[in-house]
Amino acid sequence: MKKVVLAGGTGFIGEYLAAKFENSGYEVIVISRKNPYFSWDNKQGLLKALEGAELLINLAGKSVNCRYNEANKKEIMNSRVKTTTLLGEAVLSCENPPSLWINSSTVTIYRHAEDRPMTETEGEIGTGFSVDVGTKWEETFFSYELPDTRQAALRIAIVLGKDGGVMTPYKNLVKFGFGGNQGTGKQMFSWIHIEDLYQIILFLQEKPALRGVFNCASPEPVSNRELMRTLRKTMHVPFGLPAPKWMLEAGSAMIKTETELVLKSRWIIPERLEREGYMFRYKSLEKTLQDIL
Repeated sequence: MKKVVLAGGTGFIGEYLAAKFENSGYEVIVISRKNPYFSWDNKQGLLKALEGAELLINLAGKSVNCRYNEANKKEIMNSRVKTTTLLGEAVLSCENPPSLWINSSTVTIYRHAEDRPMTETEGEIGTGFSVDVGTKWEETFFSYELPDTRQAALRIAIVLGKDGGVMTPYKNLVKFGFGGNQGTGKQMFSWIHIEDLYQIILFLQEKPALRGVFNCASPEPVSNRELMRTLRKTMHVPFGLPAPKWMLEAGSAMIKTETELVLKSRWIIPERLEREGYMFRYKSLEKTLQDIL
């Protein structure tokens, strides 16, 4: 039986991918702290999991939906670098290593962009803690020279799906009348349907010449204002109060998160994927929200 390994595969994205691969006839092994047989602390378990696998997908890392105090920042960084390092060492030790290792990254690695879209070739790397996390994550991943394992880093935009992720808080905002724009509403919102993320993984698996960095985002990003308008339309809510920046700052402190998650302008285009022939199932936000909601 074909085998796929999901590292850190217990969250919203991991559970979706696990179900899809299982339905396709794969044996799915999940590496997590909750799994005594295949945990991060069990080196022999990691080797057993990876040996003979067709595909390794690393999604591990502490959620960024928290306050960026020193303790959380340290855990966000270390949880990504350490797990990627453990996987790299394990892959090197395999007699039959995975053919393809896909590692998560983030579109937040690019600068705040309201002037033009960011591509893999012409995107500008930003500054700040979130950017440092992305750059260190990719640096660690590509530091391994693996002759028998192809490597691809997916700079993933905000993932939209039915069961979890950011849709729950967004739906609640609209439902309770706070579905207006956040901040100026001009910041760009790059997103991807979770099914397209799965299909991109299959696409890369089938194209042995492809490696390196790929932007994983719909080719039709929208402004925050358009995002909230489309959400209201899809949910049949006629109005929504806007949230100015000062209100977001106060609210984010209360619920222990950061305003960067909604105020940073992520304007991302999947240049490489489209050039290589990938066809998005869900290009438009309206179609995506109709499917999800």
